[in-house]
Amino acid sequence: MKVYLERKGYSYSNTTVHKYMNTELGLRSVVRPKKPGYEHGNPHKVFDNKLKQNFTADEINRKWCTDFTYLFLANHEVRYNCTIIDLHDRSVIASITDRNITSDLAIRTLRKALESQPTIKDGLILHSDQGSQYTSKAFTEFCESVNVTQSMSKAGYPYDNAPMERYFNTLKNECTNLYEFTTEETLYQKVEEFAYVDYNHVRPHSYNGYRTPYEARTVA
Repeated sequence: MKVYLERKGYSYSNTTVHKYMNTELGLRSVVRPKKPGYEHGNPHKVFDNKLKQNFTADEINRKWCTDFTYLFLANHEVRYNCTIIDLHDRSVIASITDRNITSDLAIRTLRKALESQPTIKDGLILHSDQGSQYTSKAFTEFCESVNVTQSMSKAGYPYDNAPMERYFNTLKNECTNLYEFTTEETLYQKVEEFAYVDYNHVRPHSYNGYRTPYEARTVA
């Protein structure tokens, strides 16, 4: 919020901004719903961690990260989002939300990402956790067929995929936890609007020196 105000010509300290948001406007934190459980399958293939927490990239479309997260409808039904971001500028390259957390959802998200970036060169790394969707035969074979090199976090170690954790925290704190979605269509639309409009084009990102991902990407 401090960065937004500075862009409009107003300079206030973090303490002052917090005071007005908390005391004057009555804004409070949102309590998240409980995380649902997942079923774990046997991996077809597990890959080494090629990033080793080096979350920088000198060029666009060299290092991507991906993961799943859970989202809730008003009736407490769960939907699952799969997102891919580019580590060069933290742009959301692809985002799809669906009813089931499957390897098919992971494949569709990767296919969407690849189709949106027609100038990709060889050597693209896709980093994920060791979830069964990413270690499945279907997904690993799809990656091989499109010349995408897989990289994986150490099991149970979310810090190895920290940029995805941060993105999903932002998605929930600034979007999905602020609304009640009575239909899955409204949820899906809101998530896409946040990813492709608010996050990529409007929201300043500290990693980019408080430029938006789009601004950082267009000068690459």
